[in-house]
Order: sequence, then C-alpha cells, then structure tokens
Amino acid sequence: MGDDSAAPPDLAAEAEPSSEHVEGAPPPPVLWDGYCADPFVLRAEDGRYVMYGTAPGLLPDGRAFQTLVGDDLDTWTPVGGALVIRDEVTPGTEWWAPEVALADGRYWMYYSRGIGDSGHQIRVASSVGPTGPFEDAGILTVDLPFAIDPSPFQDVDGRWWLFYATDLVDGERPGTVLAVQRLRTMTELEGPPNVILRASADWQLYLANRFMYGGHHDWHTLEGPSVLHHAGRYWLFYSGGNWQTPGYGVAAATAAAVEGPWRELEPAGPFITSASTGLIGPGHCSLVRDESGRIHVFLHAWDETGARRRPHRLVLDLDGERPTAST
Repeated sequence: MGDDSAAPPDLAAEAEPSSEHVEGAPPPPVLWDGYCADPFVLRAEDGRYVMYGTAPGLLPDGRAFQTLVGDDLDTWTPVGGALVIRDEVTPGTEWWAPEVALADGRYWMYYSRGIGDSGHQIRVASSVGPTGPFEDAGILTVDLPFAIDPSPFQDVDGRWWLFYATDLVDGERPGTVLAVQRLRTMTELEGPPNVILRASADWQLYLANRFMYGGHHDWHTLEGPSVLHHAGRYWLFYSGGNWQTPGYGVAAATAAAVEGPWRELEPAGPFITSASTGLIGPGHCSLVRDESGRIHVFLHAWDETGARRRPHRLVLDLDGERPTAST
C-alpha cells in the first residue's frame, strides 16, 4: 500500500527524471536529507512551522513519526519522534501518514497503524504542544477493513471533517478510494463513510492482477487526500497509482461542498508528476498557507538510490482552471 517503508531495489534504475520536465526549471530542493515520507506541515500557534512524516520504523527515542521544526518553509531541524508508543509492539507494525489539527486548545494527530499493507486503521492522539509528546486516544475506523492517510479539515462553518483512504472491491476499478466523515468530536466520527472519489483512469493502477480480499483484481489506488477551500470552492488534492514507481503523481478534484459531489478536473490526470517536477515519484502532498497567504505544497519523492523518500516544497497556483505547482 501507499506508505510501505521500503522501495523495490530496482526503483532507481526505473526512475530517471523524464525529458518532459520543463527545461530550465530545476527540481524543488530537498528540504531535509533524512527519511520523511508523507510530509504534513502545520503552522503552529507560536508561528513556527512543524513537519511530521512517516519514518521506516520507530525513531531512536522510541517514538513514531519524524518531526522537524522551522521558522520558515525551507530550513528544517529534526526534533525527534512525535508519538509515544506505550504498548508492546507486534513485529512488523508500521505507523503511517500523520496529520495534525489544532482544536479545543490541543493538537490532534491522525494517523494509521497496522502491519505491512494490511490491517491498518486510523487512530487519533493528542498533545498540548505541536511537537508532542502525542498520546494515543484510540481507533476511529473500527468498522472498516482498512483505512489510511487521514486528513482533518475544518470547514468555513467551523465543523471538522476527516478525509481518508479505504478499500472497495466492487465496481469497474477495484482498489483504494477516498472517503470523508464528519468528526462529531476530535476523537469520534459521525455517521457512515461517504465515498467521494474512485479510480477512473489507467494512470491510477497500482498493480494488475493483485491478490486482495480473497481474489485477484487490477487494483487501482487513490490516497493521500488533502483539502483546501479557496475562492468559493473546495479543492481536493490526492495521489494515485503505485507509490513505488515514477508514475506516481498528484491530481485534483473540486466540489461545491465538503461531501461533494467531487469531480476530477478536465482533462483528467495528475498535474504534479515525475515529468513536470524532475522528481522521482512525487506524491502524498499536504497544503499550508504562509504569512502572506501563498499556498505551498509539501510532498515526498525518492532519492536517486530508491532508499529514502525525502520532503520537497512547491508553490501552488489556483488562479486558473487547472492548478499549477512550481518551485
């Protein structure tokens, strides 16, 4: 699934930056040279920026999730792990894709926990400070077979929602889909999942003839949702395809309301790709506004050896019919 911590050994050989990359536009620089996948950036109450990301395992301090802080969006200092692990850990357990929201005077971290690419469920933890320590407060998605990549979003009316990815086997393109539920409280979901976007194109194929849920399927994947309200409409940014390959990228959909209907942009397809950025498999983005209101996209990409996913930043422009992202 989209956040396994190791890449196939031949990734680097397959992932030469495309010649379609815009001539003269350098790839966005590496923001930190360690492993920090699924980077989420939060502007804290004190004005600092905090980045949280998936790590290959627990950090040396025994906590999960690489955490970095910065006074600006380009210079980052690691400060250890964010999530305290108090229970005995089953071998193979992984912690994926943390995102953090500030509400009710606390910081709330949403993430998934599971073993390999199975059994993942979305959990929530909280802390009085943005860098932790975050203490787990339980599972949110108890009725789903699999759920990852939670992304909390506060609507213009103040209500909180949780976007995430889950699996559906039925339909023309079985695979991982995007869903949303309202947060009744910061630790409790309300109502059933509302599936808002399913795979619609070949570029979203994760693996042909993949064995999942007792059968073989041409498995498609949408994951890593991130939502923004801008200029009167809602923008959903998500990653699609196989996270292990250069074909991974970021696409967008829009809606007039949080629950949809959500419509992919036309022409369909990703607007952040290996070809457009010069990065290797860019994806799983998060969005943050700086002090001036500019929107920045943080995402990960593979290093040249295929060993690490490192964070990068692009500037997002939503003034046209289709979004653009540039260095």
